[in-house]
Amino acid sequence: MTHPVVRLLDALYLACIWIAGVALMVMCLVIPVGVVARYVFGFGAQWPEPIAILMMVVFTFFGAAAAYRAGAHIAVQMLTDRLPRVLQAGCSWIVHLAMLAVSGFVVVWGFQLVQGMMGQTISELPWLPVGVTYLALPLGSLVTVLFVLEHMVFGSQHHRPICTFDHEPGIAEEAI
Repeated sequence: MTHPVVRLLDALYLACIWIAGVALMVMCLVIPVGVVARYVFGFGAQWPEPIAILMMVVFTFFGAAAAYRAGAHIAVQMLTDRLPRVLQAGCSWIVHLAMLAVSGFVVVWGFQLVQGMMGQTISELPWLPVGVTYLALPLGSLVTVLFVLEHMVFGSQHHRPICTFDHEPGIAEEAI
């Protein structure tokens, strides 16, 4: 039976996947609208580009958090794979601490950026405060902090069925 905190982070992981997926879908729908408006109907719609950029930021930060938990993030392991087991574990802890530092930095300064930009609006979207467009930075980084702490306390979750969508439940856990 999995720990209640891990089950809660499972739900957060699935939310990240859905948020990133919806953002990617919206981005893929909005960009052709801008192209068709410009080249077929002869007028340039101003709103598709900022919406697409916003969706790309949302996709990037929430998708990166999910990728970290699933062990699907980019990692250069050529050097660490050749180290003795003890040094590999030490390098792993250094990576986790570096991830905590970077993600924590983005959380703190990201929220300050959001607060500082709440009084401004985007000219193409006057109803949308600029601060709202930056919310994905600190929120996605906060989720990454939670996933890093989970990895440090409960171990890697990338082998579990929730993170390996190509396996039947139970098969991935038996293999490890």
